[in-house]
Amino acid sequence: MDQQRKHRILMVSDFFYPNFGGVESHIYYLSQCLLKLGHKVVVMTHAYGNRSGVRYVTNGLKVYYVPWRPFLMQNALPTFYGTLPITRTILVREKISIVHGHQAFSTLCHEALMHARTMGYKIIFTDHSLYGFADVGSIHMNKVLQFTLADISQAICVSHTSKENTVLRSGITPERVFVIPNAVDTAMFSPAPNRLSCDEIVIIVVSRLVYRKGADLLVEVIPEVCRLFPNVCFVVGGDGPKRVRLEEMREKYSLQDRVEMLGAVPHSQVRSVLISGHIFLNSSLTEAFCIAILEAASCGLLTVSTRVGGVPEVLPDDMIVLAEPDPGDMVHAIGKAIHMLPNINPHVMHSRMKKLYSWHDVAKRTETVYNCALQSSDENLLQRLPRYLKCGAWAGKLFGLVMIVNFLLWRLLELWQPAESIEEVPELVLVQNEHEEPMQDFVEARD
Repeated sequence: MDQQRKHRILMVSDFFYPNFGGVESHIYYLSQCLLKLGHKVVVMTHAYGNRSGVRYVTNGLKVYYVPWRPFLMQNALPTFYGTLPITRTILVREKISIVHGHQAFSTLCHEALMHARTMGYKIIFTDHSLYGFADVGSIHMNKVLQFTLADISQAICVSHTSKENTVLRSGITPERVFVIPNAVDTAMFSPAPNRLSCDEIVIIVVSRLVYRKGADLLVEVIPEVCRLFPNVCFVVGGDGPKRVRLEEMREKYSLQDRVEMLGAVPHSQVRSVLISGHIFLNSSLTEAFCIAILEAASCGLLTVSTRVGGVPEVLPDDMIVLAEPDPGDMVHAIGKAIHMLPNINPHVMHSRMKKLYSWHDVAKRTETVYNCALQSSDENLLQRLPRYLKCGAWAGKLFGLVMIVNFLLWRLLELWQPAESIEEVPELVLVQNEHEEPMQDFVEARD
């Protein structure tokens, strides 16, 4: 690769391993593939328990666990300017050229992007979720997103539905938003060697048991499916505040022998759960993409899902049965899926997933976004301020004031500790097999 085409990327989000979820997996797999393409990738997140400081994970991926503790829902406490010194130090130490933030409700992401833009770096933002427009939380979050995207280089969404949602919420021009879907590690999620018998049909649910993931729908759907189909049983993996309702439902309808509650399932054991079933059930009420569906399809499971958000874009029609987020419609969809099972070949489905979704393809497309960002013009604070002033009658002035203060603090830091006095880290050169799959295991070492 041409030396000029190599990027030095800082991935920033409050959500990273050891926490598990769609955003965490996305950052990890994307970073691994970008490393294989010859780029330098560093991850910045907050501390998790006693996991603080600098760690190295698989293939030399460097992770800064900044010593801030989670404040709410794994988010760091908003400080506006408190993260400026350490963000600046990391950017200079690692000789970063592009800062890539992930997830709209990540406090660390918004603050790091603000600091990076103040310092003249090119910034990219990836939105992983869908949000509404009417409730108080969404109104405030959308305003924060408008502030962050007012002066961003490029943005990425994981589905076309997510792109439309992000454009409406933030006011960013659609031309600056790319659609790059998630992917799945098909080497990790493979079907069982032998096809399961359909005498007893097992429906798998692996999800956080919260309202947004449709746990209340499951409470109504499971008893009705068990009544209509005596040979069907459920395996529910996941934990959350709605788990109590599911356990109460199981007791009420005496379904202890047909509904197995696994509790929280480590990511390394998700495949073992998936290959024990025939159908994967997703009951989410809102979903920008849903990586869980890809993992299930890669394991050869037929999917039944609510028709919400970007889910209809994920799989071909013969691999998924869609239903409205209504108990009756979902029961009907499960019945349809049961009749389709004899025609489902898990190994054929796995092969199709290999061709449809690849993290290496996602990395190549993300690389194109980085190239576009670096081609954008460099502007000083006075040239950029009008973009913030357009964010609203009073919000625009407030955003402009925040950026001015951030700029002054950065200049003071430059006087107190010039960038030249910050020691740059030596290059870490790793030799790996060209055909090696980079994300088979999650290996960690301390710095």
